[in-house]
Amino acid sequence: MTFKSIGLEGAWLLGLDRHEDERGFFARLWCASEFGGRSLASTVEQCSLSYNRRAGTIRGMHYQAPPREETKVVRCVRGAVHDVLLDLRPDSPTHKRWVARTLTCDNRLAFYIPEGIAHGFQTLTDDAEVLYLIGQQYDPALARGVRWNDPAFGIHWPLPVGAMSERDRGYPDFGR
Repeated sequence: MTFKSIGLEGAWLLGLDRHEDERGFFARLWCASEFGGRSLASTVEQCSLSYNRRAGTIRGMHYQAPPREETKVVRCVRGAVHDVLLDLRPDSPTHKRWVARTLTCDNRLAFYIPEGIAHGFQTLTDDAEVLYLIGQQYDPALARGVRWNDPAFGIHWPLPVGAMSERDRGYPDFGR
């Protein structure tokens, strides 16, 4: 795997270290010792898949509150998404900053998302699927989020907004 800094403290863009021959390639998607050797969370408690029927769908911006904050590795395994990370850690030097990258089934990039960073995406294609490796058990009582269009952050979304849950539409302004 390759690890590239993306400008948010503790978050990484992950690439593949491909071993190719005439059959195609082989690449590692997860290695606990490689993550642990970089002092990154290296436990996977859950693996989830998000299927999205239509381009323009937005999911996010989600995170889980203490004491069960989540680390995640997210990868688009079908189609393409505009994937966004937002730093909500009050003591972080990158607090309230966001970064976005296009993750596709073709570029095979992934994000490593540490605790305290909200995550969301907008689908760029119909039938997009996003795979999540999650380091903590999901607890619905601790599920939190910030609104996708909150002016406190100014997140840019490339397409008109399509499908979105009522919960994601209804988060209050940040700081209220």
